[in-house]
Amino acid sequence: MAFVIACAPLPLAGQRPDSTKAVLDSLAARVERAEETIELLRQQLAAQSESAVKAKSGMTLEFNGRILMSAFANTRRTNNVDVPTTVRADTANGLPDGGAGIEIRQTTLGIALTSPNVLGAQFLGDLDLDFFGGQVSSIGGRTMPLLRLRTARAILTWPRVELLLGQEQPLVSNLNPVSLAGVGTPDFTAAGNLWYWIPQARVTVERRGTVRVGVSGAILAPMTGETVGTFDTDFDAAERSRRPYFEGRLRIRWGKDDEQAEVGIGMHHGWLAPARDSMLSNHAVTADASIPISKHVEFRGEAFTGCGMRVLGGGQVGQLYGKGGVVVRGSGGWGQVNVKPTTRVLLGAGYGFDDPKDADLPATGRMKNVTSELHAIVHPGGPLVFSLEWRRTTTTYATRSWSNDHLNFGAGFEF
Repeated sequence: MAFVIACAPLPLAGQRPDSTKAVLDSLAARVERAEETIELLRQQLAAQSESAVKAKSGMTLEFNGRILMSAFANTRRTNNVDVPTTVRADTANGLPDGGAGIEIRQTTLGIALTSPNVLGAQFLGDLDLDFFGGQVSSIGGRTMPLLRLRTARAILTWPRVELLLGQEQPLVSNLNPVSLAGVGTPDFTAAGNLWYWIPQARVTVERRGTVRVGVSGAILAPMTGETVGTFDTDFDAAERSRRPYFEGRLRIRWGKDDEQAEVGIGMHHGWLAPARDSMLSNHAVTADASIPISKHVEFRGEAFTGCGMRVLGGGQVGQLYGKGGVVVRGSGGWGQVNVKPTTRVLLGAGYGFDDPKDADLPATGRMKNVTSELHAIVHPGGPLVFSLEWRRTTTTYATRSWSNDHLNFGAGFEF
């Protein structure tokens, strides 16, 4: 206050003392109000610090999640009624081929642990869960869903190096479409989207600047996506190879925060041992992009070509082996445009396809799978969220194609 008063203008010649006193009183009042505001902010920060959840280690612990109820309807038979990815042929048993229902098992829960200095790096540890792990074999059905681990990560970030350990999406396909109708199984699964959550170790080295270039390498747990027993498990063909999966990716980023853009190319290679003295491979080349076209419009998408990509989640329309035991080849991809006219409304549309090589497939195989979708997500106020999505999936077999229209309305709240 003394500094402010000392810097106050001195009375000019002819200026009345009462006028000078009024100026000084006004300055003193402003300084007093500023001091009161600063003290109030200090008290608020102190209260927030005291109320923050602390882990045993002293790090900051945060909870997050989304309670989501979804009403859905299908026009035909699908592989899964609430989140369908492929269409099945009609039956001749006289029963209706479509139906409608309500579920809440796409609810998600998460925790995050942060610290500004662990081994000289920023540390983030997080865990993401949902209730899409199946349902108890009982009359409760989908109303008794099983808890499922999605991702669990420990990330150390230095100025130019990042280390990730845990369970995460593959390095070469770590992007998903925006959707509240495809949370348990992401949209465009079996129609161009590779996504399985896989245990892995990943290292990224980045060159900083306006345009940031990063190179990543990862070692992933070998897996085929085969169905396993409820409790006791056995090695699958990938694990019998005794070799991990290897992935590498080159990416370029520019921009910051909501306007950050990224494009990348990647390579995957793994092995399969389906029989004694037999060694096959699964491999792919991938490309991905997430680009804000303007302040309100974003494009995102992925593409791949290779063989055996069922091991990363639905590639080759979920088919791993074909005629004569060959690993099925094919290509696929998806793209989505999202428009955000206001901060509370998001509109979008997308398209995805997966096209295995017909020559690799048996007569009963799925020759192609295509999905188109439209979606709207609204945050009307507070934690509330509502969504509406229409999705058409067409699965082609050797004899004919079958199409399903899926409609999903979601309502819930986020925290």
